[in-house]
Amino acid sequence: MRKVVFESAPELTILYQDEYLVAIDKPSGLLVHRSEIDKRETLFALQLTRDLIGQHVYPVHRLDRPTSGVLLFALSSEVARKMSELFIAGLVHKTYLAVVRGTTPEKLHIDYALKEILDKKSDKNANKDKEPQSAQTSLKHLKSVELPFPSGRYEQTRYSLVELKPHTGRKHQLRRHMAHIRHPIIGDTNHGDGKQNKAAREHLQFDRLALMAKTLSFPHPITNENMVISAQVDDTLKPLLDLFN
Repeated sequence: MRKVVFESAPELTILYQDEYLVAIDKPSGLLVHRSEIDKRETLFALQLTRDLIGQHVYPVHRLDRPTSGVLLFALSSEVARKMSELFIAGLVHKTYLAVVRGTTPEKLHIDYALKEILDKKSDKNANKDKEPQSAQTSLKHLKSVELPFPSGRYEQTRYSLVELKPHTGRKHQLRRHMAHIRHPIIGDTNHGDGKQNKAAREHLQFDRLALMAKTLSFPHPITNENMVISAQVDDTLKPLLDLFN
């Protein structure tokens, strides 16, 4: 998976905004905020959203850098605290779309504990012997496709389009869970299949993680209104998903 380098600030799409919250459609390759991942990076979703709406924003959850889709910010520390309480109470629900290797089961509940991923610098004093943390993900098979090019020992390549719903929030949870069940996400260079990723680049010119945060639903922290915020499939992922039509 090619590391995205933005020559200029990407244009952000606001998916929802009121006086308490703002949600954007985060492009693949954009960091949510400043990180040890890349100290040289100068563009972040947090700062770009702040500049776009002209006021400070507070992150309430995260998306991996290569993942695109719905990213929510609070517009005050008090609302951020209330959103954190909703996450802890299990009242915030995320739905992702992913393209993975092979043909998956129609439905699957993945219950596989994950060891915490520690940053070499910021977590250097953390307990490295900590027990794996409970992690659960629900999978729903949507469509499959067989493509006329090899990716490993088989002459043809099979992909599945799946809907993933994490019930816990472990780092890289969806990517690690899909790798665990032998259906890694296409374009995942950390936990995926190198041969599959190479074939996707060479035959489909696809060079990003095939994962997007499609929908975020939760009770509004102030009004208690049932919120459902959705993102459209972006131009970098659409050609891959079009293969399933």
